Amino acid sequence: MSELTGIRDRVPPGQRVTTGFPVLHHGDVPRYGDLGRWTLKIFGLVEEDVEFTYEAFMQLPRREFANDIHCVTTWSKLDNVWEGVAVSDVMERVKLKPEAKYVMLHAEQGWTTNLPLADFLKETSFFALKHGGQPLAPEHGFPVRMVVPHLYFWKSAKWLRAIEFRATDKPGFWERNGYHMYGDPFREQRYDFD
Repeated sequence: MSELTGIRDRVPPGQRVTTGFPVLHHGDVPRYGDLGRWTLKIFGLVEEDVEFTYEAFMQLPRREFANDIHCVTTWSKLDNVWEGVAVSDVMERVKLKPEAKYVMLHAEQGWTTNLPLADFLKETSFFALKHGGQPLAPEHGFPVRMVVPHLYFWKSAKWLRAIEFRATDKPGFWERNGYHMYGDPFREQRYDFD
């Protein structure tokens, strides 16, 4: 198999490969002057709410993750290398109620996005702290960004502040504004026209 064939298998239909890292978001880029006030809250269908301070979150085990990312606006960036915290390491501190089936990610400025629980818990999903060996830039989600690489990149919430576990699915910000509820790039689930 040639290298070009391998790349074609990694790039979903309708996408173009970029070596840059385009910046797209709604609203202003949050700036954190005092990370002592940053928290990540976990709530909803859990036995007990959990809240991480910035200092506590930075003490969690870190790993390197490698993946391709695909934006709904048709760009794909291959061979990304991240440093972050595995979802499984966070979930060791959370006891889910059995009726939890979905996740709502809450970010700065009231921004949200939804995921099925199984996608959130995938081994490839993680909380990013660094990209390409450098701390996340503010426009890419500093201090913590969720990364769910098998879905379109809008599902990888920047500026993450809370994780809500739910029994039912509910559209987040972009989903309420016409984006697909799931967002599989290989099935071109960009928009929901139903």
